[in-house]
Formats: sequence, structure tokens, C-alpha cells
Amino acid sequence: MSFTTRPEIRGTFGVVTSTHWIASAVGMGILERGGNAFDAAVATAITLQVVEPHLNGPAGDMPAIFQKVGEAVQVVCGQGPAPAAATIEHYRAEGLTLIPGSGLLATVIPGAFDGWMLLLRDHGTFSLRDVLAPAIGYARDGHPILPRVANTIAGLADYFAEHWPSSAEVWTPGGAAPEAHALFRNPDLARTYERLVEAGEAAGDDRVAQIDAARSEWRGGFVADAVSDYLAEANVMDVSETSHRGVLTREDMAGWQASYEDSLSYEYHGWTVHKTQAWGQGPVLLQALAILKHLDLVAMDPMGADFVHVVIEAIKLAYADREAYYGDPAQSDIPMEYLLSDAYNADRATLIGATASTDQRPGRVPGFAHLSDAYIARATRDFGVADAAPQEPTMAHLTEKRGDTVHIDVIDAAGNMVAATPSGGWLQSNPVIPGLGFPLNSRAQMFWLEEGLPSSLAPGRRPRTTLTPSLAEHHDGRRLVFGTPGGDQQDQWQLIWFLRLVHHGFELQEGMDAPLFHSMHFQGSFYPREAKPGEMMVEPAFGTEVIADLRSRGHTVHVAEPWSVGRLTAAMREANGVFRAAATPRLMQAYAVGR
Repeated sequence: MSFTTRPEIRGTFGVVTSTHWIASAVGMGILERGGNAFDAAVATAITLQVVEPHLNGPAGDMPAIFQKVGEAVQVVCGQGPAPAAATIEHYRAEGLTLIPGSGLLATVIPGAFDGWMLLLRDHGTFSLRDVLAPAIGYARDGHPILPRVANTIAGLADYFAEHWPSSAEVWTPGGAAPEAHALFRNPDLARTYERLVEAGEAAGDDRVAQIDAARSEWRGGFVADAVSDYLAEANVMDVSETSHRGVLTREDMAGWQASYEDSLSYEYHGWTVHKTQAWGQGPVLLQALAILKHLDLVAMDPMGADFVHVVIEAIKLAYADREAYYGDPAQSDIPMEYLLSDAYNADRATLIGATASTDQRPGRVPGFAHLSDAYIARATRDFGVADAAPQEPTMAHLTEKRGDTVHIDVIDAAGNMVAATPSGGWLQSNPVIPGLGFPLNSRAQMFWLEEGLPSSLAPGRRPRTTLTPSLAEHHDGRRLVFGTPGGDQQDQWQLIWFLRLVHHGFELQEGMDAPLFHSMHFQGSFYPREAKPGEMMVEPAFGTEVIADLRSRGHTVHVAEPWSVGRLTAAMREANGVFRAAATPRLMQAYAVGR
């Protein structure tokens, strides 16, 4: 094993890893008290809403992939769809050609809270109060605010004061942005959680009844009341530099609940890799594996230019298909069986040449070729789009004014495991709902205001989200959960880490400490939906020779700041029952805990 920045956690009791050390410790505390992986995941997640409010919130989005011991892998869809009045006609009548990356028109039905409650109700063992107590305490009594959160608030303080006064009240109490590491409190959010617990307990002593009562209170009680009352009057400035009213209604919130569905999986060198269906971007990782299966990665130096070049070119091909074909399978026919077929991907692999491609090359799927044509036309139109800040960050060196995502991996003593990538509803996305202490989400920016696409805006349709946790099973008995924040980069960084694990024997932490890279070639998921053909980013630890080699092959290479690309975490259960866990050192926030 090579040098790593921190030890890989090993033990036999259980492990929790997340993007904030406080949340990881909270989850481990639940395991120590006898809770299972699902109890711990929910407690960790709700705590992350408090300590990383620039990255996620209760009204955001939540996909989780999980496995109970002896049962099939499942997905929790906590991704809310577009409201009933969210039509292309309405948005175009507002003078828009793209959905803004912030503000009320960017909002879909809030999904995160109900998704977590569904998982807790059906698979957890703890009461609602026990699971929410840590988050309530940190919101009420304070937590040491991360420098990145403080910097984000400081950068937006004037905007909040002028345009989003309800946010100013919460994030700049007393009119001043918080100092880094100062105790920061959000009493309105604490009271919201507490009222949900009280609503649950009013239903009696049964934990299932309590959780269902809290879900009902969210959908149709005081939370829905506060959201509806606010939206009845709000006309909010957003990133389009125009004020807009929202279309989300009380009826939208009342009519939606989180749900379960089967995972999508692919067999790769002894591993069965599970992802969400194509309402998330997760299948791009499977498509990249299907392409790379036809190439000899074992013979390549995992830190060398050949490896980087081949993987980047496979990523370009997979993401082109994402942009052309992915969308909500409940509303569109997605040709996923064809996209994952051996014959199709053998042909795709032949497109990887000695030099970098600068073309958008979605595959030609029989019966769906019009979607390929539509993507090429759209991406060509949007090359060189005006330089505007995307609304989700991917690297530490970028501006603090963008939202992002968190990630959680948990395995308990019995071997139950959860991977989740909550996001949305961050403090930059929308004004705080008065009295609730949190804002709405901005996930609708994933949609296109063009007819006839799987990702076209339509009432009741799920946005093609970038949120993409992973679970993998090896035929030798190993089981693995992993993921990362990072928008369009999530499946790129996961792919690189997984390939080095599978083909080069990297240990979990070793792979996270190794330098990462990603492509910016394809059209982005976040406003302003920019495409940068042939462009990629690498960490400088690859060295000048590798970087020069990549440039000689035609790649436009941007060198990132050191230790700034990727925020991976992972946890594994070996066949003999030993647990392992790891977390990236980047941003100095993520931690793995276990024993």
C-alpha cells in the first residue's frame, strides 16, 4: 500500500462515512446505541442539512441505494417531480429559454425529507425523535460553522439583504455574516424538526404511525402551509436577473410521496454495479464500464496518460448518450437495454482513438436517432455560451457562491448498507421559507424548455438529476457502497476510483488520495448548460510529463489547484465480515468513522 493522508478505517462492528465529520460521528453514535444502518443514515443525513446548508437541505432531493442482508438491492427515489403548472408554455411566457439556476421557477416538489422518512419507517428501528435529536440539537444550540459556509454567506450577504430578506434573517443574524468556526444557530429549522417530531408523537406510541404522521404534516400540515403562504405572495429575483413567481402549490406537495424502485445494474470484472434508473445520471457509469470492458486497462499505468486519455474518451461517449437519451422512465421510453448491450459498446469502444475527440458523439439507437440529432444541434448551439457561474460546484478552488451536494455511506454489524447522495435546497438556491429555516430546491434547472425530449420540462416528470450513489457486489462476497458530490463530475470521479480498485488493486483510501481528473466536454446539467468541447481538468499531482502528453493528444487541459478535485467516500464489507471505510482529504471535511 502506498502512502495515504489518513488511515483506512477497519473494524468488525460498523462504519459510517460522510462529507462532514460531525455527521459521521452522529451516524456512528446511532450504531453504538443499537441502531441499524438505516437509522444511522437518516440521522447522518438530517445532521448534514444543518452543518452543510450550502450543500443540501430538507426541501432538496435524495436518491439512496441500499441493501438489506439477504435481499435485493433497492433504490429510494426522494426526487420530487415538476409541479402541475410547470409547463414549457408557462416558462417561455416568462421570457425564458433556460430554466434559471436559482429562484422559484427552478423548484420541483421537495423530496428529501419524505425520502428519508420512507427509509426510516420501513427499514429503521429507532423512533423519529431519536433520529432527529442530533440535528435538532445542532440547529438549536449551534455548531462550528465551516469556513466554506461562512464564506458563502458573506459573499451573498448583500444579495440576501436586497433581494431575499428571509434568507438574510437566517444566514446573517443581526445583519452580519458569521465568522468561520463560530457557533451558528438556526432556531427556526430546529423548531421545524421539533414540530415534525411532535406531530408524529401525537399519533401515539407506534414508531411507524409517528413517522407517517410526520410525513403527513410535511405534505399537508404546517410545512405545506408555510410554503403555500409564502409562494402566494413571493416574486423572487433569480440568476436570470429577473423576478419570477413560483408554480409549486400545496396540492403538488400533498399529492407526491417518495417511493422504491429497482436498481439498474451491470456486470464488470466480477462486480455487479448498481445505480439508479435513467432519471438520474447513474447509468453513465455503467455505460462507461461497458465501453471500457473492451479495452486493456490492466496494462495501463493508473497514473499515466494512456489511462487518463482512454477513460476521458469513454466518459465523453457515455455522457453524450446521457444528454441524448436519459430522462424519467415513468414518462419516456429510455433505450437502456440497448445502451448497455455488448454489441453497442464494442462499437463505441472503437471510437476511442489516439487523439482527443472534440465532437459530441451520442450513439445512433434504432428508433431514437432523432434524440441524438437533437442533442448534437443543442450542444453545437450552446458551445461558447456566455460565461456564467454554474449552480453546483465541482472543485474546491471555484467560487463559494454555488450550491453542491453531500454523500453518506453506512454499513452496520449485520451487513445492511446504504449509499445516499442528498442535495438541493441549499442556501444559495432560493429564499428561506419564513418560519421554517430552510429554502426550496432548484432541481428544475435540469429540464429543457424544448418539446419532445426525455428531459423536457413536463408536469409530474422527474428531472434528470446528477445525484448518483453506488452499490457494488463482488462474486467473492465483498460488498461496497460509494459516492461523491460534484454534479456532472460525480460518476466521473467514481468511475476513476472504481477502475483503480478493480484493475490496479488500490485500497479504498489509496484511491481517494490518488490524483483525479474529469471531462468538461459534454453539455452541463446546471445553468447555463455550457459545453466545453475537448476540455478536461486534472490535478497537478499527475506531473508535468503526463499533462504535457495529454495536451499532445489534443486535450485542452486545465490544471486544478492541488487537492481540489473530488469528494469521494466509500465503505466495504469483506466476505469475512471485516469492514473498511475511507473519506477524501479534500476540503478537510469528510471523515470515515468505524470500529
